[in-house]
Amino acid sequence: MTSGFSPAEIPPQSFPLSSAWSPLFSLVDQVAERQRQDFGRLASDLKADGSLITECDRWSDATLAAGLAEIFPRDGLLSEEGSTSVPEAPGFWVVDPLDGTTNFSVGLPIWAISMARIEDGRPVAALLDVPPLGQRLLALRGQGVWSNGQPLAPPAPPRHGCRCASLCSRSIGVLRRVSEPFPAKTRMLGVASLNLLGVGLGTMAAALEATPRIWDLAAVWLILEELGCRLHPLGSDPFPMQPGVDLGAAPYPLLAARDDEQLQRFLPWGLALAQS
Repeated sequence: MTSGFSPAEIPPQSFPLSSAWSPLFSLVDQVAERQRQDFGRLASDLKADGSLITECDRWSDATLAAGLAEIFPRDGLLSEEGSTSVPEAPGFWVVDPLDGTTNFSVGLPIWAISMARIEDGRPVAALLDVPPLGQRLLALRGQGVWSNGQPLAPPAPPRHGCRCASLCSRSIGVLRRVSEPFPAKTRMLGVASLNLLGVGLGTMAAALEATPRIWDLAAVWLILEELGCRLHPLGSDPFPMQPGVDLGAAPYPLLAARDDEQLQRFLPWGLALAQS
């Protein structure tokens, strides 16, 4: 099972390293297939920060690291399970090999592989793969977003008129801190990148994340930017990334919204989160 996304469907001059798309997609296909095979079958361990990790996380990280080093030998790497310091290289990758380990380990089919290439401290290419759905999104700075080879348009209001917003588990406390009723039905996927992606896909009017790390944000940030969504940091701005800085424990609370109207609508809850 692959994403069905062929490198031939990408404009040939879309990225200086366009000849590397085919081996890169094959690498991600390999990791996604192993994750589908291991899904719900592995015990998890606790990391020092209290989050979960499985043997598949470790295997995925090692496989992506080795593959990227072969495809892009001059690029650096920052990953959740490897080095968390910003590389000194002019170009480097930020990788979350398995975003949503809790879901993955307990048998909830919602997780993602998140990868972004960084130049001058900012993402210029992003790949977000959702193995349970066979969905792959690619974003290129200034050129747009594709989902399984089909160009994505900026999100429009849902046709059914239902407004939903996604929250992370650490942000739900803001629902009690603002006197007004929350202006949407709430959803919680347990995967930071996919919570935020819903804004770009038009399924969510807004998303609120309390403690995402740089590997949660790097790929989906570019996707949302290219789709014209609004990104409102509630603390430090994650970009530009500064070489040599260790970001392993750095949170980047964030409010993402479909447009300016929705940003203003949800901003009171974002500000409540920033003040907590």
